[in-house]
Amino acid sequence: PQRLAIDHSMPLTVGRFMSLPQRRSRAQTSAALARVGVPDVAGQPMSGLSGGQFQRVLLARAVLGNPDLLILDEPTQGLDQPGEAAFYRLIEELRRDTGVAVLMVSHDLHVVMAASDRVICLNGHVCCEGTPHVVSNAPEYRALFGLGTQGALALYQHVHDHDHGHDHGHGDDHTAPHTLAPEALVHPPHA
Repeated sequence: PQRLAIDHSMPLTVGRFMSLPQRRSRAQTSAALARVGVPDVAGQPMSGLSGGQFQRVLLARAVLGNPDLLILDEPTQGLDQPGEAAFYRLIEELRRDTGVAVLMVSHDLHVVMAASDRVICLNGHVCCEGTPHVVSNAPEYRALFGLGTQGALALYQHVHDHDHGHDHGHGDDHTAPHTLAPEALVHPPHA
């Protein structure tokens, strides 16, 4: 869920939340929480978590069943910029390590255009779709977001002309862009 409201008077711990609606072992819960970077929160009340911890717990619960597809609806809503960046790195790691496909809805055009393999732009209907480069040049996209978005929404490409001695997972020639979500839906900003 984009946001999940927890009643502060309900004594629901993270460990118990992770077992809803299907009971999970402590080992499964611990492994999932560790995988998303919050290994020590199982005994804490859900209502006492920070925004970043809360989003990571939601992600841990989502990956417990080893899904083939993660659907994320504005997963960084309410996080500060460093928290957003860390959360997107975590999604990238999950995608790379598990092969899970990620469908993400976002209004953050910088992230969508920089971290997606494929973009679908919606405004009550599918306006345009394709790679970020194709979408950013589509007349329908430019009509929604203006002609000036090309420079402001520069596509990030992590290109190397040197060797770090390790695989980046995006091509041997170090010229392929890093990607995050295989698909991202873009909605125009709320008016």
